[in-house]
Amino acid sequence: MSLKKTSFGKYILAVLIIVFIAVLSISYNYYLKIFKSNIVIENKEFEYIYIPTGSSFYDVKKILLDNNIISDINSFLWLAEKKNYKNHVYPGKYRINKNMNNNELINMLRSASQEPVNVIFNNIRTKSDLAGKISKQIEADSLEIIAILNNESYLAENSLNVENAMTLFIPNTYEFYWNTNASSFFKRMLSENNKFWITGRTDKLERINLTQTEVIILASIVEEETQKDDEKERLAGVYINRLNKGMRLQADPTVKFALGDFEMKRVLLAHLSYDSPYNTYKYKGLPPGPIRIPSIITIDAVLNYEQHNYLYFCAKDDFSGYHEFAKTLRQHNINAQKYQSALNKNRVFK
Repeated sequence: MSLKKTSFGKYILAVLIIVFIAVLSISYNYYLKIFKSNIVIENKEFEYIYIPTGSSFYDVKKILLDNNIISDINSFLWLAEKKNYKNHVYPGKYRINKNMNNNELINMLRSASQEPVNVIFNNIRTKSDLAGKISKQIEADSLEIIAILNNESYLAENSLNVENAMTLFIPNTYEFYWNTNASSFFKRMLSENNKFWITGRTDKLERINLTQTEVIILASIVEEETQKDDEKERLAGVYINRLNKGMRLQADPTVKFALGDFEMKRVLLAHLSYDSPYNTYKYKGLPPGPIRIPSIITIDAVLNYEQHNYLYFCAKDDFSGYHEFAKTLRQHNINAQKYQSALNKNRVFK
């Protein structure tokens, strides 16, 4: 009887050991599926994936596979099913860190813990330029951006029109989420524009007797005229003087904009008669819209323009990028002749 009990006890112990090993093995397998690193990224610490708006769980699976960053897709799919990720798929830009495990990855994706993006735009002349640059940084489609820029009723609601819509945009660095659409982008830009003007700039508008739109339009001309920040206030003062006297601005950059030829080195007499509201040789006052999106430095240069008696300016003949300023047409013609001679000498004819 004692022998039978001993044998039975050994049998029970053996069964318990087997069960323990089996449970341990299963638990370890689950542990690996959940907590073992499942990301394969070579030669860097992280990778970004982009999940477009409207994506399904299947789309996310394809994105992960196409980017070759999942080591074991089956373990990811298993845990995603357990965590009900298929009902919590959110668009955005996500940073996938090296050695991230399935649990960390799925928790990040299903909680929409996406990486913000810095949207930067500068050196923009046209609506197409702007739409193209923005659509490369957020999800908003370039055609949707252009459509809003040409939507008369939408723009009118925000005191803008098709011609001056580009005055809305103040070049800076703005933090967005990647899955921002065109409409949300514009709402944010309206808010940022308002912040820009209420920070001490609105009071200056009354002093110089210009509207926000007019300041941006004038700043766009000043910026096309010079890249030298230290002479922008003086140059802006010339244009203010001409506006106050009812003189035509006669700004070469507006002719280039009207002709659509931004690479033109030399504006000729034949160009000056081109019929366009942007041709300030032909029409008095400011053009109907900006000829580029000016920088904050140039906008502030207009707001703080230098008060003087200059009515003319001409590029220096040393091609330094600076200008000669004149109070009389006679002196201006002398300066202009020097510059024209320098262009001829350097064989710049167009």
